[in-house]
Amino acid sequence: MTDTTADRDYRDTLFLPKTEFPMRAGLPKAEPEWIRRWDALGLYEKLRADAKSRSAAPFILHDGPPYANGHIHLGTALNKIIKDIIVRSHQMQGFDASYLPGWDCHGLPIEWKVEEEFRSKNRPKDSVPPEEFRAACRVYAEHWVGVQKAEFRSLGIEGEWNDPYLTMAFESEAMIVSEFLDMAMKGGLVRGAKPIMWSPVERTALAEAEVEYHDRKVPVVWVKFPVDFPPAYTRGPGGPDVVAALVEKYANTSVVIWTTTPWTIPANQAVSFNPEVSYGLYEVTNVATEEELGFAPYVKAGDKLIFADKLAEDALLAAKAKAWSRVEDINPADLPAIRHPLSGFDEFFRHAIPLLAGSHVTDDAGTGFVHTAPAHGEDDFEVWVANGHTTQDIRQIVDADGKYTDEVPAPLAGLEIIVTSGKKRGEAGKANQEVIRLLAESGNLLARGITTIRDAHSWRSKAPVIRRATPQWFIAMDKPVHNGKTLRELAVKAIADTEFFPATGRNRLSAMVESRPDWLISRQRNWGVPITLFVNAAGQPHTAALSKDEAAKLNANIKAAIEKTGVDGWFATPLEAFFEGTGVSPEGWEKVTDVLDVWFDSGTTHAFALRKRGIIDNATGQADVYMEGSDQHRGWFQSSLLESCATRGMAPYKKVVTHGMVVDADGKKMSKSIGNTIEPDAFQKQHGIEILRIWTASADYWDDTRISDEIIKGTVETYRKLRNTLRYLLGALDGYTEEEALPAGDMPSLERFMLHRLSELDRGVRAAYASFDFKRAMTQIVNFVNVELSAVYFDVRKDALYCDPAFTPGAAWDDATAEWGNRRRAVRTVMALVMERLLAWLAPVMPFTTDEAFGESHLKARAPSVHLLQFPETPEGWLNPQLAARWEKIFAVRRVVTGALEVERREKRIGASLEAAPKVIIADKALIDAFEGENAGDIFITSGAELTQAGEGPAGAFTLAEAPGIWVVPQKAAGIKCRRSWKYFDPATADPSFPDITPRDALAVRASDKAAG
Repeated sequence: MTDTTADRDYRDTLFLPKTEFPMRAGLPKAEPEWIRRWDALGLYEKLRADAKSRSAAPFILHDGPPYANGHIHLGTALNKIIKDIIVRSHQMQGFDASYLPGWDCHGLPIEWKVEEEFRSKNRPKDSVPPEEFRAACRVYAEHWVGVQKAEFRSLGIEGEWNDPYLTMAFESEAMIVSEFLDMAMKGGLVRGAKPIMWSPVERTALAEAEVEYHDRKVPVVWVKFPVDFPPAYTRGPGGPDVVAALVEKYANTSVVIWTTTPWTIPANQAVSFNPEVSYGLYEVTNVATEEELGFAPYVKAGDKLIFADKLAEDALLAAKAKAWSRVEDINPADLPAIRHPLSGFDEFFRHAIPLLAGSHVTDDAGTGFVHTAPAHGEDDFEVWVANGHTTQDIRQIVDADGKYTDEVPAPLAGLEIIVTSGKKRGEAGKANQEVIRLLAESGNLLARGITTIRDAHSWRSKAPVIRRATPQWFIAMDKPVHNGKTLRELAVKAIADTEFFPATGRNRLSAMVESRPDWLISRQRNWGVPITLFVNAAGQPHTAALSKDEAAKLNANIKAAIEKTGVDGWFATPLEAFFEGTGVSPEGWEKVTDVLDVWFDSGTTHAFALRKRGIIDNATGQADVYMEGSDQHRGWFQSSLLESCATRGMAPYKKVVTHGMVVDADGKKMSKSIGNTIEPDAFQKQHGIEILRIWTASADYWDDTRISDEIIKGTVETYRKLRNTLRYLLGALDGYTEEEALPAGDMPSLERFMLHRLSELDRGVRAAYASFDFKRAMTQIVNFVNVELSAVYFDVRKDALYCDPAFTPGAAWDDATAEWGNRRRAVRTVMALVMERLLAWLAPVMPFTTDEAFGESHLKARAPSVHLLQFPETPEGWLNPQLAARWEKIFAVRRVVTGALEVERREKRIGASLEAAPKVIIADKALIDAFEGENAGDIFITSGAELTQAGEGPAGAFTLAEAPGIWVVPQKAAGIKCRRSWKYFDPATADPSFPDITPRDALAVRASDKAAG
């Protein structure tokens, strides 16, 4: 045998990794196949059955419904992936984590598109029968539900796709109506004519959640309201002479206002001032000439003007006055009266204009006076009512199209404030321009200009909105609705009881609720759930005017009609039919035809998507988590909170998780107009959804999330390393069975240290998933894979894995063979445990790759899919801080040795590290003691190593600044090179039958030969 070993090829006795798991994933082609496989398997149904068999506690993430309108984008992909990771990670932590997707199917986003479709067929909306229009909206929504469902499914999202919830399903519409009527019966409903945001383009009221703010250029005007003396004016005890003196004193005197909405001047009913502000009367003594300016200024020498003192100079300079004098202090409350600036133009404007004290007036900008049109401003309305006026006194001179009514005299009648159709839709109409012209003609225009303001725009049509007082329905924030508590009080308490991720969400939502006005819930549209109220001649809804018994019977009839035919049941059913069997005469009742704010629809989803289906925590009546974008603090989070508090006195959720927006590398919002968008479908075809999921999980998604080519490259590299690690493990575990597993107590200390790290990771990963911090989970996993596994453990144990004797069930080993063989068994046992945990921990983020690897692993007999596994339990005995501290010392020394060997390789003094047998001098004895019982050469991946203690190393020894007290003297290994393991060894120690390999290798070859027969 001695004569033949020199010719023997030992490669067939090595245990090199072997696997069918490919290095290249081919994700774009593979992912759709996996989805088809999961559907064929009925994976979601199996997950529910598995949870039921375990009597698992429910975990409910309630899906906020996207609009069934258009293709999904990267933001909606991010949203759904986060939800899927939350659900999958909780399912694998032992919960029954179901996922019910849903869609919001009513409202303007859909109605607007359907209007466009009808307009393209030369059928304006008003010419389309309402029932035909609603049917078209339903068809449109059904189409996009189908499209989006397929797009969401392609993201790898598991859920109840065959039976999602839809707000337009008849049973959903009936439940929305039921929730609305329940809230109305509790007294939370009010009707009023407050100024609200109105979209002339869409002809409906809008809530705050339906607008976005953009800069736009607008005209700014300074307008004079002349001081007036009514005929009956006899102020003071001085009689006619005093009056005459005052008339002379205030001749040619005006209160000056400043506004960026000249179109509201015809609706002016007062001027407001602040008693805390200092005012003065200023007389203009000199003005710029037409020659100097190129135009004639409106201001004239001799004009007497009243301003807040802090603002007088700015206003006078804007008017092109060159000199002026302050005549005296003015208390606006002492002024006799003022006239409308257009009073000389038409009788319509010759009404009293009171001066009203209001705290909303400041001297920060403008003139210190606020032109007050109660129909067109919230502050204006509040100060008007606070001074004893009623909503019946408000001048409403703008119609639903945003045009002046015929009540307004020509040439203003019929003018548009905002252009509502054609190519200029959304631009300013002629109203501002014509009002400014009339003010100039009247002599009461002091100055004009252009400024930029940040103003509300409809987030659907993108057109500016106006404030307009119209009769609307509101949910009152400050009326008792539950156990004597107001809706605001209940909502604030519910927010305090809710856990927020990130925690700043609590403050944001709280601030919004504490300051928000009543919830405007009525819309003057067609496609939506109707406000199912009957109103009597006094304007009272039936829920307030009738007895509880009568109202309950009427409500039951209403709900029955909606359940049968959906929203058409309200509009198509004759009024009289609803009153049958109620004992109430239908005479004198009128049916409300407004529809509910679509946010009320989505705010009630907890009632029909969760409660009706029994998907709820029976103990609290809440969902565990609501998760949406941070913009939903003013949207779905808030509408759901208010609706649930109004009907049940509590929040519908225990926890609220938010994500930021998707932005590009420069932090700019994704926008098609600037060309920085990335479509999910295109992303999948180029990279695969798995990459998008890793990007999502690796980002700090609570903030705005950046994406760019560079970021994607980094994510692809992360995926490559994770995949290659799984591939290496699969190859290293070729042929592994549970029979080979070695008990932890019988393992070498390095393997027990790896079990300790798995124990630490298990705690960290579980905690990160439980707190929705995927970035922390991924950071821990990726660092473990890249640093501890690939760079250390795999490297150190490669020799044992490839060269130690292999375990053969039932084989008899001598003691020496068993010692080496058990080391390999320990390595493979640890690798199997690592594999099991990596697959489970990564499955929520990487569902495709982990299921692919699972199918190639020793674990595949446990379940038909990795997603049917749980996170493996970790034995308490694995955690060993003392052992970990010992190995930290070993690794500290190893880092210095590795650095020294890298220099030797770079200088070409050695090739592989096995050519070295370094001498390591260590000052701290504790570091040397850490190596007791360990083979330092194996740890350093050298053929040997000598560790000695000394206070100082020799000159020229390698050191690292971050590891003082450790010196390395590289030395070449002595002896001959093993032809099997490539280690250098003393030939005198060799087995005579195998003189060219180490004794360990000889044992392995003998065992291999024996197993081969």
